[in-house]
Amino acid sequence: MTVINRFRAFRRQSVEESVPAVTSTAEETKTDSVVAGAVPVNDIPHEKGSEHNPERPSEDVQQGVKNIEATTLTWTKGTLIAVFINIWFLYFVNAFQSSVFWTMVPYVTSDFSSHSLLNTIYVVGDCMAAATFIPVARAMDTFGRAEGFLAMVIFGTLGLIMMAACHNLPTFCAAYCFYNIGFSGMTYTIDVVTADASKLKNRALAFAFTSSPYIITAFAGPKVAEDYLEIINWRWAFGTFAIIFPIVAFPLFVILKWNLYKAKKSGLLEREPSNRTLLQSVWYYANELDIIGVLLFSGGLVVFLLPFSIAAEAPNSWGTDYIIAMIVVGFVMLFVFVLYENYIAPRPMLSWKLLSDRTVIGACLLDATYQLCYYCWNGYFTSFLQVVNDLTISQSGYVANTFDVVSGVLLLGVGFMIRKTGRFKWLLYIAVPLYIFAQGLMIYFRRPNQSVGYLVMCQVFISIGGAVFIIVEQLAILAAVDHENIATVLALLNVVGTVGDAAGSTICGVIWQATFSKALRQNLPAEVMDNFDLIYEDIETQMSYVPGSPVRTAIQNSYGYAQTRMLAAGTAIMVLAVPWTMMIRNIDLKAVQQVKGMVF
Repeated sequence: MTVINRFRAFRRQSVEESVPAVTSTAEETKTDSVVAGAVPVNDIPHEKGSEHNPERPSEDVQQGVKNIEATTLTWTKGTLIAVFINIWFLYFVNAFQSSVFWTMVPYVTSDFSSHSLLNTIYVVGDCMAAATFIPVARAMDTFGRAEGFLAMVIFGTLGLIMMAACHNLPTFCAAYCFYNIGFSGMTYTIDVVTADASKLKNRALAFAFTSSPYIITAFAGPKVAEDYLEIINWRWAFGTFAIIFPIVAFPLFVILKWNLYKAKKSGLLEREPSNRTLLQSVWYYANELDIIGVLLFSGGLVVFLLPFSIAAEAPNSWGTDYIIAMIVVGFVMLFVFVLYENYIAPRPMLSWKLLSDRTVIGACLLDATYQLCYYCWNGYFTSFLQVVNDLTISQSGYVANTFDVVSGVLLLGVGFMIRKTGRFKWLLYIAVPLYIFAQGLMIYFRRPNQSVGYLVMCQVFISIGGAVFIIVEQLAILAAVDHENIATVLALLNVVGTVGDAAGSTICGVIWQATFSKALRQNLPAEVMDNFDLIYEDIETQMSYVPGSPVRTAIQNSYGYAQTRMLAAGTAIMVLAVPWTMMIRNIDLKAVQQVKGMVF
């Protein structure tokens, strides 16, 4: 999930709006090319040994950041091309398996008679993934990009193997957590590498290129999923990707490690001190990794978010004692985390200066709002298309994947325009109202007896807006910091986005359970009420009734009743994107020097 575009029209901004991100106190009156920690091109000192000398890695940064700067200073143009090609193939595999997964998962949960718990699985997986991004960012900054990437590949592969072997819903849910941590984390780590290997003005184009495989898999994925379901079985689909994924991932790990070895051999990197005692080493890495901060953040986030996915199953719902306790404890842990990072942490992962920057805040809030809005209705969309519009598995996948096709094509053009102009904010003035308008139209068309063509039209408009959101959020937050904080702010953006996913899926699940079940009881003919639980929980049972029959019509009307309410909730929430857009500065990307070496 990463990429999109912008242009240049709303250039007439206030002086304040043109000032990129964060400036130091003594420099607040300087020109608008001074960015938080980033160095204006004309101010870079070139004397040998300087902290900002482009021939040497930066000083006073964590070892992982030094490593990647030394790597980009060492590798050749051919190696850089090989890195981007390998990232493209990684995105291809990720997009392919994701398309297959989203098409298959309603049938997997139906096999366990748990179709209604679809969103609960998504929420639990998102909670675990959200808690992982910050620790992975810290590990990448401490040890290196290759190590963080390898850990996520292992998690993703393990999740796929567990999915292929699971025989009940709890095991599948656990497998999905490993899978989601691995693939979300892998996407995040290669986004960091892409940022390390590209200039800020070219970064939108780099993200657009690496995300272009979604154009292909949008069509191939649903068809492959349909063939697996009808000819083989869903287990082999996951098993196949468990074999393919690590093979495709291996070359990038080798390239990063080999060029790091070359950098050390050439003298670009000094050897780390080896005279520490065991206790000193433990203390050093505990501070570098910010272990206490990581535990407070990860633990607090999981404990705070999990009740939103399990409250419906608790004895007294939201009034259950342990649900209340988890929310309170989680909130307190997150509050303590903020205090610890600001006043105690020897090497804080998130400084107050970074967290208080309005561009960082605006980008994060926009991402959270967009993801929450989108996942308010997306969870049951393919089921809706099959049951209400009578589409096949592959056809419903094609409609649902409209976003991938439109954004993939759109991103390349937008990337070129951003590269040319260096500006991005004006795109939000187009994307926000377009997205709200398109989702509002969906409220009318997402019901029985409506043409699929109108749904596709709305999906195209939504795709244009959503694609712009994703790319602008990334560029804005990256432009607001220096190279040392790239991994951290991208992790922060992924955290709030994933929390938005979880919150949106929770709202979707609550509305589904409150509306679909109620409508189904009212609409179903009396003679099939004995079969109510199976109709409610199993999509194949729903589709077994002939279109036009009283039972199928009742099911379709119930879907429409639930879906329109999901969309109404999402549309109302999306209005918050307007003030968040105002918070983001219109940073001139051409004025910011952020990375070193042979980069795109």
